[in-house]
Amino acid sequence: MLPSDFHIRAADISDVPVLLNLIRELAAHQGLAREVSASEAELRVGLFSEQPYAEACLAETEGNAVGFALYFHTFSTFLGKPGLYLEDLFVREEHRGQGFGEALLRHVGRIAVERGCGRLEWVTLDWNEPAIGFYRNLGAVPLDDQTTYRVSGAALKRLGGGW
Repeated sequence: MLPSDFHIRAADISDVPVLLNLIRELAAHQGLAREVSASEAELRVGLFSEQPYAEACLAETEGNAVGFALYFHTFSTFLGKPGLYLEDLFVREEHRGQGFGEALLRHVGRIAVERGCGRLEWVTLDWNEPAIGFYRNLGAVPLDDQTTYRVSGAALKRLGGGW
């Protein structure tokens, strides 16, 4: 059961240091700490500029952030509707199993419904059995017929380097 003072709120620009710490904790949990190169300045631009690329919300209790969700809009040509993509969902280890993650996911789901989205999607690491079970219990289904591809770094520069 969630504590009585628990709430979820939209992150604001003053939350950037907290968000970056949570992102680093998430990366460490996934064994990817070396992958984090984001800076506070980059998060400020990405989340709080005139045309932000993404949005974030914080789960808080006792005046402290215990988790976050970061998401952005997509568009489904098949549905003809927007969607939300959940880039990150994270709850600090000492707060797991208490309903914070479910509350964050339901919060993002509610935003998707309110905005008329046709779907909410995310990716999870295939070794993360607790997360997979959690998502399935909430009605999520894996898309086993799809493979995620990524181009980044030097390969992205080559790809986008001109015609």
